[in-house]
Amino acid sequence: MRTHYCGTLDTSHVGETVELNGWVHRRRDHGGVIFLDVRDRTGLVQVVYDPDTVESFAIAETVRNEYVLRMTGRVRPRQEGAVNPNMATGEIEVLGSALEILNAARTPPFQLDEHAQAGEDVRLRFRYMDLRRPEMQERLQTRARIASVTRRYLEDNGYWEIETPTLTRATPEGARDYLVPSRTHPGEFFALPQSPQLFKQLLMMSGMDRYYQIARCYRDEDLRHDRQPEFTQIDIEASFVSQQEVMDLTEGMLKCVFKEVLDVDLADFPVLGYDEAMRDYGSDKPDLRNPLKFTDIADLMKEVEFQVFNKPANDPKGRVVALRAPGGAKLSRKVIDGYTDFVARYGARGLAYIKVNDIASGPDGLQSPILKFLPEEVVAEVLARTGAADGDVIFFGADQANVVNDALGALRNQLGSDLGLSVEGFAPCWVVDWPMFEEGRDGVVVAVHHQFTQPSAPLEEVISNPLSVRAAAYDVVLNGYELGGGSLRIHRQEMQAAVFEAMSMGQEAEIKFGFLLDALKYGCPPHGGIALGLDRLVMLMTGTHAIRDVIAFPKTQSAACLMMAAPSQVDDHQLRELHIRVRAEH
Repeated sequence: MRTHYCGTLDTSHVGETVELNGWVHRRRDHGGVIFLDVRDRTGLVQVVYDPDTVESFAIAETVRNEYVLRMTGRVRPRQEGAVNPNMATGEIEVLGSALEILNAARTPPFQLDEHAQAGEDVRLRFRYMDLRRPEMQERLQTRARIASVTRRYLEDNGYWEIETPTLTRATPEGARDYLVPSRTHPGEFFALPQSPQLFKQLLMMSGMDRYYQIARCYRDEDLRHDRQPEFTQIDIEASFVSQQEVMDLTEGMLKCVFKEVLDVDLADFPVLGYDEAMRDYGSDKPDLRNPLKFTDIADLMKEVEFQVFNKPANDPKGRVVALRAPGGAKLSRKVIDGYTDFVARYGARGLAYIKVNDIASGPDGLQSPILKFLPEEVVAEVLARTGAADGDVIFFGADQANVVNDALGALRNQLGSDLGLSVEGFAPCWVVDWPMFEEGRDGVVVAVHHQFTQPSAPLEEVISNPLSVRAAAYDVVLNGYELGGGSLRIHRQEMQAAVFEAMSMGQEAEIKFGFLLDALKYGCPPHGGIALGLDRLVMLMTGTHAIRDVIAFPKTQSAACLMMAAPSQVDDHQLRELHIRVRAEH
């Protein structure tokens, strides 16, 4: 039905007769000549109909936005002064000779051009319309290119694409599983996988050596702008590899993707230890485009009478830090009060600060409501440690360590943006040497990454002092987002059993992971891998701020599909076949 795509025409086609298909992006009637901007997935082209083609002109008069057309015409250069430099096809136009309406369209629920201001709920309700917008099509094209480059890179490095099941059994984090009732096994359920983790490890035990998959995963949890209940990850696993080899492969793949898709050369990824990242940035996913760093000052505050600082300074789980913001002394009291409200969202009970107006004048050159509570020598040492200069402001965080890290970490990001300190571009890094375990609810030991991660400690220490153990784990971070997480895996049955014991899993380990413990007895090779969020990668590479913008048919933040009205109720007959009864809430 066509000889060319709309956006592919240029001056080399002048004089050719072409057949085009597409949607009417915009219609203009200028003094008896009708101009149609026609759109397909490659872009726009202007098609002109004049009264000389009586039949086609009459049809063009009836055409409206989003009508689907078939057009025939001759490519010609635009007249001088009519060239559109903002349009890829702006040097040419098509003089129409024939026109057929393939389908009419109602008035769209929102504009499909750069002036569209529709709310997200409307865009998701009419997603098939939203996807017609050029920026949405560009994002999905970029997503396809990223997936293609990824596949080619991994296959060139000897990796096989192998599919793993999407119907499996529930995991220990069962509350997050989407369950699927079985008609053939009454009263029993499959679960949709949160990750192919166990299957890819079993593939290593099967001798597949190098595996990858662009895998669909599912997680029933509270959502944020960079989360979805169903998402896609680039899943990689290899046998007989070191941590550095997995990191080198991943870094090389990402450099290749950025170069081929965006023509961006990523620098070598710096490697940060977990403790270093938390010390300097209060985050295990620091945005290195922002130069601001924390300065620990708890030792200076242990003897001061100011309880706001003294109490957390003497608490083993507390933290007191200073955050210097160059040029921040210009911030008004109103703006600082806004920052106080901002950190309160993260649990902070206030935000102390010192403005440095003239450091050479000593205390007289400082401005702060807390100066009267702090000895001069303590203030002088804070200024020295932070490297404060005239025109700076120093913010303080003093509370439980997790509150300080969350609140001041968020403030660091906000200040980097507000004060113009953060640079543009992409700043990836690695975060390594993670804790293997952390204390969960009710004092139970839980794995920081997952319970199949190789501890960097002897078996005896894993059992006797698990919270001291480090893991052979590594995360790749980009612009403040965790892009992917990986680790070397446990390949010995005794170590896997010890990890389950440290987590007090008891019989649960045998019930849920007995097959894995058995498999580890039959010659499992050392292996490791990584999983990267494809949706999040595309989001960052396209410069949008929500992964819903890079997924064709996403869910809302409440995990609903507005377009198809899902999830929905099912009839009683279906429920009876599945041996399910829905209990009404009281």
